[in-house]
Amino acid sequence: MFTGIVQAAVPVVALVERPQLVTLTLELPERLCAGLSIGSSVAVNGTCLTITGFEGRLVHFDAMLETLRVTNLGRLAVGDRVNVERAARHGDEIGGHVLSGHVHALAEIIRIERPENNHEVVFRAPAALMKYLLPKGFVALNGCSLTIGRVEGDTFNVWLIPETLRMTTFGEKTPGAALNIEIERQTQVFVDTVRAAVDERLGPLVPALETLLRQQGLTLDDLAQPPAQRLQGPGA
Repeated sequence: MFTGIVQAAVPVVALVERPQLVTLTLELPERLCAGLSIGSSVAVNGTCLTITGFEGRLVHFDAMLETLRVTNLGRLAVGDRVNVERAARHGDEIGGHVLSGHVHALAEIIRIERPENNHEVVFRAPAALMKYLLPKGFVALNGCSLTIGRVEGDTFNVWLIPETLRMTTFGEKTPGAALNIEIERQTQVFVDTVRAAVDERLGPLVPALETLLRQQGLTLDDLAQPPAQRLQGPGA
């Protein structure tokens, strides 16, 4: 389990590529090396990886085919920096929100705005995930717990404070960059449960309901949003 509070942005110092497997080596700061052990979990760009070996501050991880397919770890090069977080322990403060480190997909940066003392990033996400991305809801991007601002079509935005830019790799990103996205689990369960209940209870009436909702500019997925989110609307 992770909290979405990135503890450091660290360099990739080595990559060993084999068929359908990549071993990456990161150099962790001394403060994150206490109690390291083989088999421990570390979130690397929000992806839960298992430590396979370490020497001093150099820590090794294996990324297998599915991880390379779903995440951006297969796109890394030596010298790139990644966000890292050690696994949370019982009693630790949950400063962000609970994360599993199981990345769902990639979200692409399509625009970055920098009004004075602000930093806004706009992302495009896969259509299948948009029903779980709600204004003022949680999302994890490259392992960083963030609050969603607006949601419009297949895009959403987040606002980054200076401390987030200092502690993470967000300040290095440019449009076109693909970031790992993990949707918030409780939101996913709520939306899927409501949708399943609607399908089960209404059965053959679902197409008629969808037509009525469409006339109002809504969908069944809108009904699955928590009431507070529906009342807030996209500009809240």
